[in-house]
Amino acid sequence: MTWTFTDDVDVFLDAAGPSLAARPAENTVVLTVTAALRRHGPHAYGEGDPVMGWWRGADGEVAGTVLQTPPYPATLNALAPEAVASLMAARRFTHVNADRATALAVADHWPGHRVDEEQRLYRLGELTAPSPAPGGRARPATPSDRALLLRWYAAFAGDIGGPAGHGERHGRAVDERTAEGRLTLWENEGVPVSMAGISLQLAGTARVAPVYTPPEHRGRGYAAAVTAEVSRAAREAGADEVLLFTDLANPTSNGVYTRIGYRAVCDRLLISAVADGD
Repeated sequence: MTWTFTDDVDVFLDAAGPSLAARPAENTVVLTVTAALRRHGPHAYGEGDPVMGWWRGADGEVAGTVLQTPPYPATLNALAPEAVASLMAARRFTHVNADRATALAVADHWPGHRVDEEQRLYRLGELTAPSPAPGGRARPATPSDRALLLRWYAAFAGDIGGPAGHGERHGRAVDERTAEGRLTLWENEGVPVSMAGISLQLAGTARVAPVYTPPEHRGRGYAAAVTAEVSRAAREAGADEVLLFTDLANPTSNGVYTRIGYRAVCDRLLISAVADGD
């Protein structure tokens, strides 16, 4: 039983890819991040080198992974206690995104910790159109929307507390998703009022993100409508599973998604190490 680490995404996926694809919903973040690393290189998310690793259990099969693209937290999934202990002995991670049980097992190896965010992963069941439907309609984003989309991407990153200074990455994401038809706007009386994006389809899954409505347009059902539209389109494009994450501290968004047919899969914690007593 041992961890193996690499900074080469192809080496990582050669070893761990089948394990990730066997549970694509739970591994959705790792699947999309590694796809971006393959597409854009090792510094797709920042200047730091990525860290990727896989744990082999007693039977020799891959039974867990870790992936970190600094400055983002290390992402872990459903690790056995002995795998957590071995990982923390081998690597000094101070920020972790993991299912609740794994996150708490990691925290046992720190002098103290804080919970930065509690997330819930949802999968789409039976899609239900918002009722009452808001005014307006969905349309694909176009290159002429670029300036607006960049502002909304930056505002969304600010709302969720994401790292600052990623204008170049936002521009790449907007350009790619616009060109590939993966950004949708809800427009009312000719004015864009909300947006939703969808990930590449990987291992039969697609994940809705980001979803953003400017403050002046909130509370009118636009986010539900645009999310329902991209969810429908993803299903029609062949996705077996359509997924999304929410912040559990935001009851409004959780309510929106459950009303249109999303059902809970699991909860995840984003935690950080702190000095004892902090």
